[in-house]
Amino acid sequence: MRNILVALFILLVAGPILTVVVYRFVPPPATPLMVIRLAEGRGWNHHWRPIDEVSPALPRALIAAEDARFCDHHGFDLDALQKAYENNEKGKKIRGGSTISQQTAKNVFLWPGRSYVRKGLEAYFTVLIETIWGKKRIMEVYLNSIEYGPGIYGAEAASRTYFKVGADKLTPLQAARLAAILPSPLKWKAVNPGRYVKKRSSRIGKASGAVRRGGLAACVV
Repeated sequence: MRNILVALFILLVAGPILTVVVYRFVPPPATPLMVIRLAEGRGWNHHWRPIDEVSPALPRALIAAEDARFCDHHGFDLDALQKAYENNEKGKKIRGGSTISQQTAKNVFLWPGRSYVRKGLEAYFTVLIETIWGKKRIMEVYLNSIEYGPGIYGAEAASRTYFKVGADKLTPLQAARLAAILPSPLKWKAVNPGRYVKKRSSRIGKASGAVRRGGLAACVV
């Protein structure tokens, strides 16, 4: 029984904490989704780029599109979760309430899915990265691990694939396009997009301006 308890402690407590501490300083080499997609034959295009070498337009666009309160909350946006719950209870299209911190925890440490077990682990890892990493590192890992298309992960790979420039050269319009395709990166296109992505990009671009003027991305840029 003692050996079982020790093994559970390592698996559920020490292991995750140690991994989060290591990733505070070392770029995560891969994510579970990257491995799954590779097994599906989608390829692997991933190049780490420090956040200070990424155009500030991209973090602003991501905050505008995904989590306007990113710099203010401690990992969870309760208002967004409540609105998502009410929306889903009414039988409307499923709406998520996950913050960038939650999405980062899921992307880096967990598998895709909607089970309660995975959501519980997501909450646990969210608390860990908020405590150990801080906002700037969370954003850095997030923008370097996002899936932007078939086999395309992170800002640098996406920038070079779609716009033929490094992530440091992204314009506000290009950043808005990348943020706009995140809900369905295997379906939507950043280059020559359809009407919906164009409209979404326009909204994100305007919201990004508000993020810049209001200092809503001050914790990362």
